[in-house]
Parts: sequence; C-alpha cells; structure tokens
Amino acid sequence: MEFRVQLDSYHGPVDLLLYLVRKQELEAVELPLARIAEQFLEFVAVLAVLDVDAVGEFLDAASTLLELKSRDVLPQVEELEEEIESPRQDFVRKLLEFKKYRDAAAQLEEHAHEWRQQFPRIARDLPARHITAADQPITGVELWDLVSAFGRVMREKLDANQAATNIRYDDTPVHVFMERIYARLMESESGVAFSDLFSGAVHKSTLIGMFLAVLELTRQSNALAEQPTSFGEIWLRRGSVPYTVAA
Repeated sequence: MEFRVQLDSYHGPVDLLLYLVRKQELEAVELPLARIAEQFLEFVAVLAVLDVDAVGEFLDAASTLLELKSRDVLPQVEELEEEIESPRQDFVRKLLEFKKYRDAAAQLEEHAHEWRQQFPRIARDLPARHITAADQPITGVELWDLVSAFGRVMREKLDANQAATNIRYDDTPVHVFMERIYARLMESESGVAFSDLFSGAVHKSTLIGMFLAVLELTRQSNALAEQPTSFGEIWLRRGSVPYTVAA
C-alpha cells in the first residue's frame, strides 16, 4: 500500500491511523492491530455514508490492517529469512515516515505563529492573496473528532427510528443548513453543543446535510469547534469570520 504525503491538508487513511494511535496514547511501533482495525472500520462506515466514492483508499488501508491482524492471530511460520522485512514492520515504518512529515509541518506552523507574534508585519507589504476556503484545514477540534461525534449521532438517531417505514430524502442545500446553524451560534454566547444541532433531525439525508454544513462553517472559520474535556462533548461557537448568506 502506497502512502501519499500532503502535510497538514491531508485527511486520508494514514492520518486517521495516527489519530487513533494518539487517542490511545500509544507509540506507533506498539500498534494494537485488533483494536485499531475495529475502530478504523467504524470510521470507514461513517465516511461511506458521507461519500461512498471517497472511501477507496480507506478500504485499501482497512484490508491491509485486517491482513496484518490475521497474521498476528495465525501461527507463525519460521521459514523466512530474518533479513526480510515483515509486512507489519513495513506498515509501521510507513506510518512513522508519515508521522515525521506531519510533526515537521506542525513545528514549522508553530514557529511561524511565534514569528508573527514577535515581528508584526507592516500593513500592505505583501500582495493580496486569494485563499480558497476548501483548501483550509479544520482547526480546533480535529476532523476525526467531528467524524467520530457524527458517527455516534448517526447510530443514536437511526437506532431510535428503526421502526419508521416511510423513506424520505431531504434535498435541502447545504448552504441552508449553514445559515440555520450559524443563526443558532449567533444567538448563543456560550456556543451550541454538537449533539444538540441534530436534536430535531431524524432522517439520514438531513443528518448528513447538517454535518457537511458544520464542516464547511468550521473550514471557513465561520464556526469554531472546541472539546473542553477529552472524549467529551464538542461545542461550536461563532468563529472569527462572519458567515455571508448565499445569494
């Protein structure tokens, strides 16, 4: 399996693996395959609901994890030469290589922030730059924290409505959900709990539309996601950039 490196804009399978390892406060070399594979597949299930065309790389990584897990479970055959690198070692090596790039990018970003604090830039000393909101990474709470929280909401909502027989599709545009959510954030100084945003939604298409709206608001800095306690509730409050209603 080949790993691509796109630094802080990358949110692919290796980024998810590192997130799961960090959450369990483990070293990459101590990768607990059974536990990681199970959690990884839970995330893939949520991603498949959001965009089935975007999970190809994740399925490839999941198959690799399951293969490595099966190798750990099955009896080991000691007929290979010692100098040959095992699939698990190769997998961990690539994971550590990716981590090295991510850590270096994080350090550069931290240094850049410190330099901006020490050496204020003169107004208009640089030409205007066009920043595409879609290219900006989600800040504050990690993307995977939001995906995990949305997965819990999906399971709770769909389990509670298993008896429903009417199939409905909500074709409300994402920008409409963005307007509604931003209006709620403007009304509350303390912010809105992530789970409360979905309190009235019962249909899968509505849940997905609202979650995509949360991602867009966060990406564009219209909203800020925070998690005061580890594994606790995620809170959203209005961000530094006012939301502009779509024409």
